[in-house]
Amino acid sequence: MSEFDPDAFEHDYRGTDPDEIQRSINNRLVYTIGKDPYTAVDHDWLNALSYVVRDRLIERWMETHRSYYRSGTKRIYYLSLEFLVGRSLNNALLNIGFRDSCEEALKRLGLDLEEILGMEHDAALGNGGLGRLAACILDSIATLDLPGTGYGIRYEYGMFRQALEENQQVELPESWLKAGNPWEFPRPEVVYKIHFGGRVMEYQDKKGRRHHDWIDAEEVLAMAYDTPIPGYHTETVNNLRLWSARASHDFDLACFNRGNYLKAVEEKAYSENLSKVLYPDDRASANQELRLRQQYFFVSASLQDILRRFLQQYESLRQIPEHITIQLNDTHPSIAIPELMRILLDKYKLEWQQAWKITQKTFNYTNHTLLPEALESWPVELMERLLPRHMQIIFEINRRFLLTVTHLYPNDMELLKRLSIIDEEGARRVRMANLAVIGSRRVNGVSQLHTDLLRQQTFADFHRLDPERIVNITNGITPRRWLNEANHNLSGLLRNVIGHDWVKDLSQLERLRAYANDSEFQQRFMLAKRANKARLADLTMLHLGSTIDPYTLFDVQVKRIHEYKRQLLNVLRVITLYNRICDGIAPDLVPRTILLGGKAAPGYLMAKLIIRLINDVAAVINNDPKSAPQLKMLFIPNYDVSTACDIIPAADLSQQISTAGMEASGTGNMKLALNGALTMGTLDGANIEIREQVGEENFFCFGLTADEIARKRQNGYDPRLHHEQDAELKRALDMIDQGYFSPTNPNRYKAILRSLIDDGDHFMVLADYRAYIQSDERANALYRDKAAWARAAILNTAAMGSFSCDRTVNDYARLVWGAVPIPHRKSRRIGRKSNHRGE
Repeated sequence: MSEFDPDAFEHDYRGTDPDEIQRSINNRLVYTIGKDPYTAVDHDWLNALSYVVRDRLIERWMETHRSYYRSGTKRIYYLSLEFLVGRSLNNALLNIGFRDSCEEALKRLGLDLEEILGMEHDAALGNGGLGRLAACILDSIATLDLPGTGYGIRYEYGMFRQALEENQQVELPESWLKAGNPWEFPRPEVVYKIHFGGRVMEYQDKKGRRHHDWIDAEEVLAMAYDTPIPGYHTETVNNLRLWSARASHDFDLACFNRGNYLKAVEEKAYSENLSKVLYPDDRASANQELRLRQQYFFVSASLQDILRRFLQQYESLRQIPEHITIQLNDTHPSIAIPELMRILLDKYKLEWQQAWKITQKTFNYTNHTLLPEALESWPVELMERLLPRHMQIIFEINRRFLLTVTHLYPNDMELLKRLSIIDEEGARRVRMANLAVIGSRRVNGVSQLHTDLLRQQTFADFHRLDPERIVNITNGITPRRWLNEANHNLSGLLRNVIGHDWVKDLSQLERLRAYANDSEFQQRFMLAKRANKARLADLTMLHLGSTIDPYTLFDVQVKRIHEYKRQLLNVLRVITLYNRICDGIAPDLVPRTILLGGKAAPGYLMAKLIIRLINDVAAVINNDPKSAPQLKMLFIPNYDVSTACDIIPAADLSQQISTAGMEASGTGNMKLALNGALTMGTLDGANIEIREQVGEENFFCFGLTADEIARKRQNGYDPRLHHEQDAELKRALDMIDQGYFSPTNPNRYKAILRSLIDDGDHFMVLADYRAYIQSDERANALYRDKAAWARAAILNTAAMGSFSCDRTVNDYARLVWGAVPIPHRKSRRIGRKSNHRGE
């Protein structure tokens, strides 16, 4: 530690050279953290540096929003129940361009930047792909100078922390806020009232018009917390506004005075549960109710905030679609459609047709789910109890819509049943996807196959009614996080060879094609990969006590654990490789390390059983001296954004093996290919477009197509035939069934065998097994040819330009939002007068 100098704390600087940053860090340590260098612990330095970086965002942030008001531009509002933003410090350092200066400043203080960065806790505000996509989209909106704001919930406990006990997943609380969050700004002055329950009173005005008042409802407060979202090498800093629940009354004083303290604070605790935890296990009806409350809570607060901002500038509500576009990320925020109708009808007294026209032109809906049974729905009884006015509005939306359909297709009752927002089969339910389609101007799929299947199957009837409504916008990933930040070794090599422009224009990676056959560049490319593998090996030893060999092929499947993603198929492949090694019939097998990671939803018992099977199989293989030199399998627990940034740059082979027609897009497939991993995958989701870009010869394709699977199901699929006729498959299944991997409980995996053989193998695991094994053999052969593999890996990275999230957001802006970039002039003046009350 350098000598303590009190004179260094005289001023707080805004500069970006190492001397000024060092002074700023010292100032923040003393005046914000309340420590001096002698008493500070590591986390104090992390917070001090974070505040210093945040300081350099604030003026850009303020000027960004002033420019939006000056321009009167159309605003983009992105509503998502998840934002998996990960760590913020390194991302901000790279985006505003002074990581090197901070590294030097910390060095002078005797500190290491990498160690400081590693202490930051992931913002655990999402489950997986949907939340990470939302974070990438916010990054690209800011980078492209588009006027956008994200809205979500500030969960106190995020996605659970996953641990393993006796090879089983255990869910532990993830209190990511326990050490504070220097990136957020509490806004106690931005508070909105949210209502639940109560009843609806109907009355007539003097002109005979019917009106409705929602009365006698319970009240919860939503308080805003703002997080700046900086674009890459631009002055734009946009906003992520998250809502935290507060009780409208702290406690019942009369109850307190009677000595019942717990009863006195009960209402407060119940109200604040709304933002307590991300996506509770919804098996219990009480948890289902909490999830619906969460959705309405953040939607209502967001719409009130959006309209408050709109009405600061404009007088006529008819102008809303000209100046506002709201994107619904999946169906979770779709209650926003009846909520906007309620506000326009009940608060501002608009006529129905006028309110509906405004609503329908304002919302757009991104679908992420193909399976009809997986589409979100809510019991009518629950909706009527929690949101009685909204249920009335939904009934009326449905009545008017079905009346229109009846005029177009009279006497087609089956069509009306399929299109209805209300599912009348059994206990009535509200189909949120139907509501989202009917109430939105545009609906988009997230890969070409996904969009085609939406048009042909999931929303085929809606597509027939309005062929222009459903559009394709293939997902993308931000190269800032997933290459520039996550893979220093490769990004440094790319900058040396093709410059820096690829970070903001990923199409520049095409220039790498010229180097694909260059033996020197191939060597440098694979040395970068080897360095990433060595780093991951060090981390697994440090955190898990497990040894992995960086000179083996790293074979990776990291994603949420789900039957359709087919981790089971991967396990069957691994058992087959193990058996071949033990039988001495795999002399040419490349030594490989199989890495898996992902969380199972707490209530998804089959997924949790699959995790246990993975670990049980790994325990046998890793401790068998016959297989150890050639094969190792490791499950990496608590897979999150930061863990992904460690694993993905090290991967050689990317397993994207979902059942064709079930994965909407996927973004892990893009991240892995961008970092030079070759894909082994089915023709599902964005795999199809990746294969088109990288070339068939650089992609290990296998398995049934979506059409073939549909025909197989229609004609009667019998998985027993595969079990009986394929000797290697039968052997692997019998080993699981007979307790080879669970000797203390041979019946442990009977449920898995039953699902695969007796219950019809819904996800076609057995049907694709042999093709998968053959694909693995092709990958093994190519990896033995080091030059050929290096060439294919380079071409994978070179071909990923179209999968930048910048392209995705440009497509949204052009095809859906009708929004244009607003460049900002550099301004460092604080406190300028403006005609608005702030964001």
